[in-house]
Amino acid sequence: MAFKQDLNDQFARMGKVLGSGRRLELLDYLAQGARSVDALASVSGLSIANTSQHLQKMQQAGLVCAERQGKQIFYALADDEVITLMAVLHGLAERHLAEVREMVSLHLTARDSLAPVSVDELLARAQSGLVTILDVRPPEEYAAGHVPGAVNISPAHLHEQIARLDAGREVIAYCRGPYCTFSFEAVAALRAQGFTAHRLESGFPEWKQAGHPVEYEQNQQV
Repeated sequence: MAFKQDLNDQFARMGKVLGSGRRLELLDYLAQGARSVDALASVSGLSIANTSQHLQKMQQAGLVCAERQGKQIFYALADDEVITLMAVLHGLAERHLAEVREMVSLHLTARDSLAPVSVDELLARAQSGLVTILDVRPPEEYAAGHVPGAVNISPAHLHEQIARLDAGREVIAYCRGPYCTFSFEAVAALRAQGFTAHRLESGFPEWKQAGHPVEYEQNQQV
């Protein structure tokens, strides 16, 4: 009995670390690729000291790992299964928490009621060469890894760079994950310009975690 109680206490350490919205947000950013403490603080809007404290607690729980490069410390997910853990957490919350369902409906579903494209559908359409894949994440996240052949344009620059896209081809946009608003914004903007556009039901982390090919800015694939 004591062993089982002690073991559950250790399991609870990870649960305690996950019990912070800001830490979940940092994990979401790290799912796109490794980042320095400074970069994570900038994208999250947290102070560097606060960001560092959150990261250290997640490292102690085995969720992230750290590597010093010169004067900076870079953090990354300790294991791609952290993405699976996050997906399970998100799914359970959306199924069982009315507040989550209401927020998703208000902020996401209301923007685009059309069914998103599944990963399998994207693979099939990409192989046929009939679609343009649009990565709407920030350039540094695109450089850290993206769906092969994807064009990178953030929603803020879509209007000025829309000429890069073929209006005669369907566009499938993806971003950080199923709750990322970037793809919703991009799809709405493209449809307003007459494009046939859909969003991917998941995001880049789920694509990578599933073992699909990943392309880097240097055109290296894994």
